[in-house]
Amino acid sequence: MKNVLFAISGPSGVGKGTLVGKLLQADPDLTLSVSCTTRAPREGEKDGVDYFFLTREEFLARKEAGDFLEWDEHFGNFYGTPRSFVWEQLKRKSVILEIDVVGALKVRDSLSDGEIVLIMIVPPDLHSLEERLAGRGSESEEAQKERLTRVRYELDKRKEYDYVVVNDDLDKAVERLQQIVATERKKA
Repeated sequence: MKNVLFAISGPSGVGKGTLVGKLLQADPDLTLSVSCTTRAPREGEKDGVDYFFLTREEFLARKEAGDFLEWDEHFGNFYGTPRSFVWEQLKRKSVILEIDVVGALKVRDSLSDGEIVLIMIVPPDLHSLEERLAGRGSESEEAQKERLTRVRYELDKRKEYDYVVVNDDLDKAVERLQQIVATERKKA
């Protein structure tokens, strides 16, 4: 059985964080990658657990050295997936990147064929996801429209993924993820 790099993506509100958490609880041979960021830690966040908190200079030096599988800038802060950390973790366990669709595709494009398995979590239908996002009540109507535009874009990318898991039943979705992980580990 070999260790495998998995990217698990899906639109906001689809439940990927919950699914990844349950998958990690059930499988001690899986670990979650830790990303780097230049933003300040929020209350309760720990360096090396929630993120690797870097200065802009440290981040840019690592970027120049090629140490990110992918990186991006959001709201004036950099975020990236550290190549060296991921490869070190893969020596011991399979690694999950819980990452947005754009980041997952960037990672895939930066690696050789077969070095990463892409799994997209999708809602049973767009209407149920729209209701879930609207039910949060934390965004303006304009922000909700922008988020739904992004959701449609992300769902259109599902054909570029190796697997698509419908999250219509939490236990069934976790079971499907476990089957995918087992199948990919068995491949030579």
